[in-house]
Amino acid sequence: MSTAVILFLLIALMLTGMPISISLGLTVLSFLYLFTHVPIESVALKLFTGIEKFEIMAIPFFILAGNFLTHGGVARRMIHFATSMVGHFYGGLGLSGVVACALFAAISGSSPATVVAIGSILLPAMVKAGYPMKFGAGVVTTAGGLGILIPPSIAMIIYAVATNSSIGALFMAGVIPGLLLAVLLGVTTWYVARKNNYPRQRKASWAERWKALREAIWGVLLVVIVMGGIYSGVFTPTEAAAVAAVYAFVIAIFVYKDMQLKDVPKVLVSSANMSAMLLYIITNAALFSFLMSYQHVPEEMAGWMLSQGLGQVGFLLMANILLLAAGNFMEPSSIILILAPILFPIAIKLGIDPIHFGIIMTVNMEIGMCHPPVGLNLYVASGITKMGITELTVAVWPWLLTMLGFLVLVTYWAPLSIWLPKALGMM
Repeated sequence: MSTAVILFLLIALMLTGMPISISLGLTVLSFLYLFTHVPIESVALKLFTGIEKFEIMAIPFFILAGNFLTHGGVARRMIHFATSMVGHFYGGLGLSGVVACALFAAISGSSPATVVAIGSILLPAMVKAGYPMKFGAGVVTTAGGLGILIPPSIAMIIYAVATNSSIGALFMAGVIPGLLLAVLLGVTTWYVARKNNYPRQRKASWAERWKALREAIWGVLLVVIVMGGIYSGVFTPTEAAAVAAVYAFVIAIFVYKDMQLKDVPKVLVSSANMSAMLLYIITNAALFSFLMSYQHVPEEMAGWMLSQGLGQVGFLLMANILLLAAGNFMEPSSIILILAPILFPIAIKLGIDPIHFGIIMTVNMEIGMCHPPVGLNLYVASGITKMGITELTVAVWPWLLTMLGFLVLVTYWAPLSIWLPKALGMM
């Protein structure tokens, strides 16, 4: 009964159009006031303790690093390097978009940031070269989703905070699935381009490729610094985020010089706004998680599912359906913070590795960002291309089907996710 009342309150508030973060907070306040004897004053304490974890500090730093790199010319140089490598294949500029998104994903941690950074530069060039806008939009919208699967990933940090998992192990677990998905999206791009005989670029010489790599190397080095530093133990993921922010500032201002010091306050304010929004969601979601734990909802759901004889295969199928359905109405941070505390204990009782389950949730979030009605990548791409959401939804279908097939693979083949962190001794 408690579970039904909590979910009814939450859904009713969300249906009014109220922001999810506020809906979560009001659900907790209403339930505690009407159905329990818990002092309302304790809510204020929970709001603060919900974001006091050291790991959460990585989020604003990675957002800041991504904003410096977006405005600092790194994306343009990565696109140029990617085009020099794969531009001569069918759909060459589309393939370069996939490669550039994968490279930028490895330094930004955000899908919308990847779509903006790569799409705003690449899409006009693709149209000018003779590609249909819907082809370019489909490539960038879906490949931009790599931003939360290829580490560093803000979604993985939020999952780690919600479940007390290792951020470092999650980052390493995302490397192979992220690269494999990039390859699959590239193959889909090539197939669509070959089928429709889309243009190919001139094959670059090795001298041109070397020059393009030298220009892009400062951005690529950030991947080595962040991942190498975490694996070697030189710094924690949170410290790595701070290092990334400082490095990105130096590169944008003093190396590439595509930004001026007078532009820095604007980037700081933009990063602060995005960080505040995410942290506000996290605080209210932490409050909601406290209420669910207080009412023993996860334990009751876990007991019910186990009593039904639901094994790993059945549970993972149900979890995927639930997560994909949630992606129709909520953005990734809210989904992870609400559902991870519920699904995670069940997964553990069924013997599912927590790192593997984190990658499954991340891939679901990635897909959710690419389909309507609230897919953030769709809205970002719509702003760049001026295409309607319905038209964009049709455009992304070939790549979205590829992502759904990949979800099945990553769900039921655990070594794809956990082999690398185990080989590195992080699990």
